[in-house]
Amino acid sequence: MSTSPDVAAVKAYLLDLQDRICRALEAEDGTATFVEDNWTRAEGGGGRSRVLTDGAVFEKAGVGFSHVFGTQLPPSATAHRPELAGKPWQALGVSLVIHPLNPYVPTSHANVRFFIAGDTTQTTNSSTPIGHSSLDIGHSGASAPVWWFGGGFDLTPYYGFEEDCVHWHRTARDAVAPFGADLYPKWKKWCDDYFYLKHRVEPRGIGGLFFDDFNALGFERSFATMRAVGDAYLPAYVPVVQKRKATPYNERERDWQLYRRGRYVEFNLVWDRGTHFGLQSGGRTESILMSLPPLVTFKYNYAPEPGTEEARLHDVFLKPQDWANL
Repeated sequence: MSTSPDVAAVKAYLLDLQDRICRALEAEDGTATFVEDNWTRAEGGGGRSRVLTDGAVFEKAGVGFSHVFGTQLPPSATAHRPELAGKPWQALGVSLVIHPLNPYVPTSHANVRFFIAGDTTQTTNSSTPIGHSSLDIGHSGASAPVWWFGGGFDLTPYYGFEEDCVHWHRTARDAVAPFGADLYPKWKKWCDDYFYLKHRVEPRGIGGLFFDDFNALGFERSFATMRAVGDAYLPAYVPVVQKRKATPYNERERDWQLYRRGRYVEFNLVWDRGTHFGLQSGGRTESILMSLPPLVTFKYNYAPEPGTEEARLHDVFLKPQDWANL
């Protein structure tokens, strides 16, 4: 079994994952379908962005695949790896954000990706990316490429339900358990720390998994770990959607949802490394900002009334907990 990175295998998995997630979300919505937008990137590569809007269940759902190339890594990618500054690179990934219509259904986000920088002539030959011919970034006599996997999934509820949080985190824990007992607690904490609005001093949601720079198990096992995370997203999210999508709501709940969506916008624009990387690397703006919700409100100096379900989200659910072991 080869231990060198197999870009073609990663790409095939990601394309299939995008297909499976889109089919499942369309089936759950029951009315709306995804519109596909194929695009190319001038520097190299391309992708296919799929967006579902104005559905019976999902107000907006974006599921994007990309396989892009560059000749020089942007600052967001080299902050922790200065030795890669100026190196050519490839990045493949599937990223999605689901904004439901019903405020009792949480927003969810997932991302799985593969990154490789430096000489890739030693890797298994990758297939031609969508919309562009392949880019040879090898160098004669160059050192072996540096590669890693990253990704995860997290949940952003507007109203808290303990059973949903427990289900979400137990699914995350069980997905990575075969690859090491230490991964879930480590990646759960990383998720809590990452999806945190420092300027608000509050978490974005109830977390899940987040990992990056992962290659510790060699290519085959590291790739299997990434697949386990990608494959766990639907079993983690769909049961929550099914349980909450018919819950009655009124203008109060809708107003709260739109207000809390503002926190989502703030995080993605101010703190998210993926957004920064995409913009700094000359990425496609429409695809990068596909994650933003269709409607949102901002209220000056607002706080929910004490004792309400809205306040309970802040007081109970937006505090990191060991949900998987409740």
